[in-house]
Amino acid sequence: MNTVVYNISDLNNIEAKEAINTAIINNDLVVFPTETVYGIGANALSEIAVKKIFKIKGRPSDNPLIVHLSHSSEVHKYVKDLPKHARLLMDYFWPGPLTLIFEHNGILPDVVTGGLKTVAIRVPSHPIANMIISLCNLPICAPSANISGRPSSTLFSHVKDDFYGLVPIIIDGGPTQIGVESTVLDLTVDTPVILRPGKITKSMIEEVLGIKILENSDIPNESTPKSPGMKYKHYAPKGIVTLVDGQFEEVVKFINSRSEFHKDKSVAVLCPDEYVDLLKIETVIKLGSLRKLEVIGENLFKSLRMMDELEIDYIYIPVISSEGFGQAIMNRLLKAANYNIIRV
Repeated sequence: MNTVVYNISDLNNIEAKEAINTAIINNDLVVFPTETVYGIGANALSEIAVKKIFKIKGRPSDNPLIVHLSHSSEVHKYVKDLPKHARLLMDYFWPGPLTLIFEHNGILPDVVTGGLKTVAIRVPSHPIANMIISLCNLPICAPSANISGRPSSTLFSHVKDDFYGLVPIIIDGGPTQIGVESTVLDLTVDTPVILRPGKITKSMIEEVLGIKILENSDIPNESTPKSPGMKYKHYAPKGIVTLVDGQFEEVVKFINSRSEFHKDKSVAVLCPDEYVDLLKIETVIKLGSLRKLEVIGENLFKSLRMMDELEIDYIYIPVISSEGFGQAIMNRLLKAANYNIIRV
């Protein structure tokens, strides 16, 4: 397939807009940036189009998708009703990186919802994402633009590596701003539950609602997930990822012993800046300072992807605090490591 790449300036041209609109209407896929990560978009009302997403990503069919809308006023078209806290959250956080779970009204095909009675919806704040949705005047499914299970894409080079020649259009919007996927909040239960942490934190939501909410870890695991990212291995490079937890000095000591332990293999460390000067491993990738978790979030997936480029066999990452945005970062690291943690 011939892939056309558009950059930001191209989107001012009528021809580019018509090509994007035509692709979506004709059940084709368009890769574009959002404020969180790059997404691979399709008409959410078309079973044919949405199935292409699952096929091209190698995504399990019971892993539901998020529906992206151009404005909160569109929500009523696809849900039964607005739960108690929905309007307040929509007014405060949309457009932005918060996904809300509603009961759907049956208009969306089952392939979007994973056959569930619920649907995940958000309104992105990225101008390119919002332009595409508005241009097509359709709800757009747009899961992260990566091969299923691999690190999500936060740079144009990532989506080019994964999908060039496989989709008709890729839009180069530069680096994404946040670097991890949206927070997912279930509103179909008595007390709202965070199913996937993101940039919008538990404390931020509680401050807006004026009540305490729950996290997925507070409730029994469901065999049928309502949200992407709950059931399957995600974000993993090809090398073996190990998280190292413990006192700072002990973590440094353990990681420094890994080169000798893996004599005939390549070893790398992804770590906050505070560790760098004390590490003796040959390949050390700085994620950003512990005082600036938003920088670590921006760098996380591109650093994990770099491990494949460098053909690293063993990857060690110090555990960071799960406070605030750190919870979203640790959520992704735990999945990338398949919950492989060594405590020293």
